[in-house]
Amino acid sequence: MKDLTPRQIVEELDKYIVGQAAAKRAVAVAVRNRWRRQQLPEAMRGEVGPKNILMAGPTGVGKTEIARRLAKLVNAPFLKVEASKYTEVGYHGRDVESMIRELLDLAIHMVRQEQAEVVRQEAERLAEERLLDALLPGGRPGEPPSDPNSEEAQSRHRTREKFRQKLRDGTFDDREVEVRAEERAAPVGLMATVGMDQLEPELQNFLERLVPQQTKTRRLPVREARKLLIHQASDQLIDREKAVELAIRRTENNGIIFIDEIDKIAGPPSTHGPDVSRQGVQRDLLPIVEGSTVTTRQGPVKTDHILFIAAGAFHVSRPSDLMPELQGRFPIRVELSDLGKEDFVRILTQPQNALTRQQVALMATEGVRLEFTADAVEAMADIAAQVNRNMTNIGARRLYTVMEKVLEQLSFDAPERRGDSVTVDGTMVHECLAGVWEKEDMRRFIL
Repeated sequence: MKDLTPRQIVEELDKYIVGQAAAKRAVAVAVRNRWRRQQLPEAMRGEVGPKNILMAGPTGVGKTEIARRLAKLVNAPFLKVEASKYTEVGYHGRDVESMIRELLDLAIHMVRQEQAEVVRQEAERLAEERLLDALLPGGRPGEPPSDPNSEEAQSRHRTREKFRQKLRDGTFDDREVEVRAEERAAPVGLMATVGMDQLEPELQNFLERLVPQQTKTRRLPVREARKLLIHQASDQLIDREKAVELAIRRTENNGIIFIDEIDKIAGPPSTHGPDVSRQGVQRDLLPIVEGSTVTTRQGPVKTDHILFIAAGAFHVSRPSDLMPELQGRFPIRVELSDLGKEDFVRILTQPQNALTRQQVALMATEGVRLEFTADAVEAMADIAAQVNRNMTNIGARRLYTVMEKVLEQLSFDAPERRGDSVTVDGTMVHECLAGVWEKEDMRRFIL
């Protein structure tokens, strides 16, 4: 995060997302402010809170994609959740505190991966020794000879070194060896349906102790056994308590939660009893977003400095339909603009993951050389824009439907057309979509 300035973050997002400059700038500044706060004196650091963001815009304009790309850019715990999957505390379903526990689990996984890289060299050495013990016949694994200077000991040492070289050269990759692996039994009965994340931390710890790890002997090829043994050795070398402590600190100071579909919990208060999935969820979100302490099985986690980014299409409801208290927790409002024909043309050609490039790469796997002309791109963009105007506006996702319909026959015949070159032009696009485009009923169900 330190190395990425707001301008660099926007430039990286521009490689994959067309337009929406205001949303990109807001996200970039919010992410950079996390690093700025860390540079402040201790007394002031605790007073500077995150400026949470609320993004509003039609579906298919890039809200979720901005969050997904941001997660790959920042070296920080990042969690994307759907607001509609939560229910009020005390009712059946997930409560909002589970998102903090999931964020911490991601942070722990991130820290453990980083520490695994630090100890990887030693883990590889230990795994190699265990593989040699399994490959060499006779003697107990790892047991040193009684006299290291004896002829037998020196012979075993020479043999072991020969096997070591062959192991490193990949000669034994397909040979099967027996390794001992620790596995935890899968939950059964009630635990299989409820899920560990919906239980209290104390009960989670109790049940994990109740179902201890089991050691099983597995027979695996050397190439797979090496990965398993390296993973086991890394787990033994990593300081678990230090990893959890670092993960909690990283979650509290750098954590980012993207709450999608927040418009689905917006609306007037229910007049027919408790509204456990809308108003109830908003009430539960208030203390989490404002700053509170959530109890997890690894320890308490403070949410005061976690950055929350909420997004919604707000087709039926409006941001003002959220509870006033919750609106105040998202001081930065960003409205994402609708996409038109010019935007669709750019989406089809400019991003690194443009749809046209994806289709060219997919057809290349079948030995078919695919090419799109400029008028083909214009035609697909124009049709997608018109369908969005005349029917439900689903934004850039309409391009997927148009593209698949245009290439439907080619995708089916591609295995038999190896070596062919296919050029998609405007005429071909209109021919492929002519029957569908002319009939409104077919447009409704196919496009």
